[in-house]
Amino acid sequence: MQHKHLPAHDPRITPEQGVSRDGQPLSYNRAPAADLAPWIARLYVAKTDAPEGHCLSCGLLNDTAFIRIQLAGHWVAETAAGRVTHDRSALFFGPQSRRMPISVTGGFVSLGISLRPGACTVLKGPRIGDYLDRIVSVDEIVPAHAAALTTTQLLERFDPAAPSEDWLGELERLVRLRVERAGRPLPDPVAVRFETISFADPTMSVIEAAREIGIDRRRLERIVSRDFGLPPKQVLCRARALDMASHLRGVADADEAAALALRYYDDSHLIREFTGLFGMSPRQFAATPQPLMTSALESRQARRLEALHRIEPGQSRPWE
Repeated sequence: MQHKHLPAHDPRITPEQGVSRDGQPLSYNRAPAADLAPWIARLYVAKTDAPEGHCLSCGLLNDTAFIRIQLAGHWVAETAAGRVTHDRSALFFGPQSRRMPISVTGGFVSLGISLRPGACTVLKGPRIGDYLDRIVSVDEIVPAHAAALTTTQLLERFDPAAPSEDWLGELERLVRLRVERAGRPLPDPVAVRFETISFADPTMSVIEAAREIGIDRRRLERIVSRDFGLPPKQVLCRARALDMASHLRGVADADEAAALALRYYDDSHLIREFTGLFGMSPRQFAATPQPLMTSALESRQARRLEALHRIEPGQSRPWE
């Protein structure tokens, strides 16, 4: 399925990082420093101006856990544990099994890191499955022995006037300390390989994926459920839908359009799976402004293309 019209956008908000060729809001996002690549998937900064009192109603569907530092904006999220509201805060977002409704009032500033599957496991962080579709303060997920910063101490490290790259450098420094303290344990190679499969061919069956990795299906299901928070079949279904969503929002490689459509048997298959995850049909998704979702999808697509060696880190992306 290909959208015939440009995806809708909200003209009342102004992202500092600019927009795509289709006018979609972008964040500043990049790959981590090479020594942190086994644990960090992506880093981002999103700064957006909006009229006073303007409420942006959107949502997120992320395939990894995030640590997010919210420096501005009043945020409301509908999570699996109920409504969560916050202003300046340091938060842990578990991965999402479906679209999480999120709104923010006024201009906002958000920065953070996406954690690779298995990173929380080896760094003795939270059990990912316990935080699926949830948001909690970072204070709730840091082990008592980790000697980590409190939320207040963490927020004090990010000067609102500092350049975006200074913020991301500080985040990398903090993660590096945690990794070194833990002895640099690497995520399970099965999780690493399955993540690549989800990027390259999410139509692959679980049995085929197990065979490709060289393990039995039961072991694959155990490791993926532990490190992704979902069974492998759901991880692949979500990956397929996220790629299609990126196409619908104009933040995917246009050369993949036909291949993405062929991942579904027919239009009814696409509509059923997509609606189940995003709460709206593909047509509605393209016709509704989705600034937060689009920014997150763009960051994931950049990471995906880099992971598949289709573009190099820092190289211009097809939608820019």
